[in-house]
Amino acid sequence: MNAATVSLWMATGVSGAIKHAGGDQIEFAAIRQGPVPLGGAVVTPAGRLAARAVIHAVSLDRDRRTSGPAIEAAVRSAMGRARDINATSIAFPALGTGVGGFPMEEAARITVATVRDELPVSPSIQHVIFALRGAAAYQAFAVALAATAQGSSSGEDAAGHATANSSPDASWAWPISRSGDTGEDETGPLGRPAAKPSGGPL
Repeated sequence: MNAATVSLWMATGVSGAIKHAGGDQIEFAAIRQGPVPLGGAVVTPAGRLAARAVIHAVSLDRDRRTSGPAIEAAVRSAMGRARDINATSIAFPALGTGVGGFPMEEAARITVATVRDELPVSPSIQHVIFALRGAAAYQAFAVALAATAQGSSSGEDAAGHATANSSPDASWAWPISRSGDTGEDETGPLGRPAAKPSGGPL
């Protein structure tokens, strides 16, 4: 999923990385559907990426700033577009925390809570990944996942509690799964094995 501005130009941050990896055609396809209001989302082909599609969720306004309600709306819209295309998985970056300057802990809390709220009405989605860069993001999402899992009524396992002690350049992916599987070793937030840190870019 791309963290987009209302214009849908893909210049820096997550957007720039997606365009670099997947090709300019992703940006061209997005811009043809813009501008998109703050909190909205559109779907484009994924270009060279190993994915079915890219969902562009608008979490940044024209001034490249954001807010809690904007992040929540963008997450809900992204989940809605994922339902529209019968996606079985979706990956979220830490929306609004780069050029948007939104506090990481609050962004994590909003994103995780909103995803959990949307999952019961998103039957096709079996896996949600939080694709994060840096120890601060990892820790913030680990805390948010653990906190929201405690109140989950869907039978999901809240087994994963994480600490981040690698370099700030490391990247992680935290999985949410509908499965009730529980790992015996290092586990993710719902009992699934947590992805190991890697030093490369997302």
